[in-house]
Amino acid sequence: MRTILIIAAKEIREGMRNRWVLATTLLMATLALTLAFLGSAPTGSVGAGALDVVVVSLSSLSVFLVPLIALLISHDAIVGESERGTMLLLLSYPLARWQVIAGKFAGHLTILAFATLVGYGTAAVALAGSGRLDGTAGWPAFAALIGSSVLLGAVFVSIGYFVSAMSDQRGTAGGVAIGVWLLFVLIYDMALLGLLVVDQGRTVTPEALNALLLLNPTDTYRIFNLGGTASAVAGMGIADQSTLASGTLMLALLLWAAAPLAATMLVFSRREP
Repeated sequence: MRTILIIAAKEIREGMRNRWVLATTLLMATLALTLAFLGSAPTGSVGAGALDVVVVSLSSLSVFLVPLIALLISHDAIVGESERGTMLLLLSYPLARWQVIAGKFAGHLTILAFATLVGYGTAAVALAGSGRLDGTAGWPAFAALIGSSVLLGAVFVSIGYFVSAMSDQRGTAGGVAIGVWLLFVLIYDMALLGLLVVDQGRTVTPEALNALLLLNPTDTYRIFNLGGTASAVAGMGIADQSTLASGTLMLALLLWAAAPLAATMLVFSRREP
């Protein structure tokens, strides 16, 4: 455990030195503040609380932003160090290869969690200071948003590691990472929508649709955060149509984070440094 924490601290220091922590925190805070004050303006007309509208706005932002940041941080975590020769130096110490991956994962996830908590928390504090919030309404959904956003980041950090472990060059890893982002954030939903339009409910049953949604971590995240009171604001209908429980959605995200990480450890154990 101590070895993992040392490697995690190394990744955090490198993130601070490369301005990753500052850049991601400022980016999330700026966009969250913008969405919070612009998005909460129509709350009176839709009959929803200001924080509920912010949860919907930030969840839509996170679907695009969090996976992109996670992949940018993680796509060269292995192949980049191998090209620079620092991986060979790191593996010369008495540690297991799985500890290297676990430590890097803990460090990068800490960076993402800090940026998400401070960035999104700034928007909530600003709204509370402006007097737009109505008591404690919406706070549980906002807390769930932050927690699920960190978990979504863990999913794509894990996927980024797998891409990095499978690549021989940083440029290749970067290209594949962008392709992964496009697939899960844009292409998958467009293809699924096209399938549903063509099928017209003949073949794709509600159970099959639920399974198809769970195959995309961004859809799983979106449904989780558009449930409950937030679904009244979203206007998408997807949260109301889905019969997936919150526990099932969280379990799916956990499996999405664990499976690529385990695969990365397996590939890295057989890879030349």
